[in-house]
Amino acid sequence: MDFLTNPNVLFYLTAYIIGGIPFGYILAKIFANVNIKKSGSHSIGATNVLRVVKQKDPKLAKKLAITTVIFDALKGTVLVFIAKFLGFPPAVWWMVGILTVLGHCYSPFLKFEGGKGVATGMGVLMVLLPIETIIGIAVWAVVGKLSKISSLASLSGLAAVVISSFIIHPKLPYVESHAPLLLLAFIILYKHIPNLVRLIKGEEQKVAI
Repeated sequence: MDFLTNPNVLFYLTAYIIGGIPFGYILAKIFANVNIKKSGSHSIGATNVLRVVKQKDPKLAKKLAITTVIFDALKGTVLVFIAKFLGFPPAVWWMVGILTVLGHCYSPFLKFEGGKGVATGMGVLMVLLPIETIIGIAVWAVVGKLSKISSLASLSGLAAVVISSFIIHPKLPYVESHAPLLLLAFIILYKHIPNLVRLIKGEEQKVAI
């Protein structure tokens, strides 16, 4: 019973549950009356919101996609900020961030299916590694603009964050190890395996980013 009343455990559970809120699915359902889990890539992320809703209303699609990115990112940002504000140690900040991304990728509200974790991970890392995250966003924007392939842009941005973190911080602040960042990156990379396969085969679809 002590396990269930442990503040850290309760925060971890909260992070996972809040991370699992499928904002893309909710927004598309309410404002466009479409189920993005049954169309496009079946993901709940902004790219699939844009792809699916665009078939009905291009202008609305862009608005909903941008809103989805913001809300998904805020899940990570707000929860990590709260963990810091409440005085939890840095290891807990990282765990809260990781569990928020896991919740997004494996949502308890969608039978443990979900998105790719990019926006939520960005929100987490904007608090924990702001310089590296800004670099990653810049790379994402450039690759996305040139390639029009969302997954390639996302993975390029992720790689930029990881590589720059080793250059800027040989040891990550407070935790003295890159293990939490690498675990976060692995989750996002794992969710992109189908995209990687399509990229290798030259079958990945382009989308306006």
